[in-house]
Amino acid sequence: MENNDEKYMRMAIDEAEKALARDEVPIGSVVVFNNMVIARAHNLTETLKDPTAHAEMQAITAAANWIGGKYLKDCTIYVTIEPCPMCAAALNWAQVSRVVYGANDEKRGYSRISSYLLHPKTSVVSGVLGYECGTMVTDFFKSKR
Repeated sequence: MENNDEKYMRMAIDEAEKALARDEVPIGSVVVFNNMVIARAHNLTETLKDPTAHAEMQAITAAANWIGGKYLKDCTIYVTIEPCPMCAAALNWAQVSRVVYGANDEKRGYSRISSYLLHPKTSVVSGVLGYECGTMVTDFFKSKR
């Protein structure tokens, strides 16, 4: 499973690079169903002037459209940074089976509030390509200061 996790996280990193090219916070996400990528997304909060346009939210919407329903029970979402509480709650409502993320978000990650924001049946893997994922965000904010 680890090799697949790295493979799909690299795709999420590609999405984060697209966000960076748009001067968005470089966070990317990919949703996988039966070893097939069904959604790719990146942050669009600045572009859309929408504080809810996080990579995960965009990916959930695209994946639900692809599946034709609101539940992502057999899906894994890959995201470069630990989901925030809003995104974790949305992943709960979508009943996503698995969350794989790269870097922890010490300031705004869902785990700072409660791991119960995710669905009870959701499994979580953290730290996949974590250094690479975290460095992208850290470097982005350093360039803004």
